[in-house]
Amino acid sequence: MTAKAPFVIRPIRPQDDAAIAAIICDVLTEHGCTGEGFALHDAETRAMSRAYATPDARYFILEHDGVVVGGGGFGRLAGSEEHEATCELRKMYLLPRARGHGLGRTLLALLLDEMRARGFRRCYLETATAMQKAQDLYRHMGFLEQCAANGNTGHHGCDRFFARDL
Repeated sequence: MTAKAPFVIRPIRPQDDAAIAAIICDVLTEHGCTGEGFALHDAETRAMSRAYATPDARYFILEHDGVVVGGGGFGRLAGSEEHEATCELRKMYLLPRARGHGLGRTLLALLLDEMRARGFRRCYLETATAMQKAQDLYRHMGFLEQCAANGNTGHHGCDRFFARDL
């Protein structure tokens, strides 16, 4: 009997761009989040490695047996001032086969550590009502639901907002 291949979390590379763009599209479609105002229409979705190659942003890929099965990242909250030290959790999506293994929790914990290391003091995120499991994860990780959107993300399709201090 051979051991199962482990899941690996690593920084994004240019060769991951097409795979993570497809995952973002698949997961958003799975949850009915395909209209305007959702992440699949963001220009950065097709070039994630370039979009997150700045000092105050990071994106990590979740890989299993050499195949990209998810990812997540963060960057400064659009529309916020540097002194506010607020970042946004961005484009954290996992394929169904990567769910239920605690990987979302592991990836999010890594991202929170990376946010702190870059000097952010608050993390904000947007999601949709249909993404109930994601909301459960955010609550479990200390995020509190907010009554309104923050910043200028362009994701007017999202209707749930969360934040937490770092």
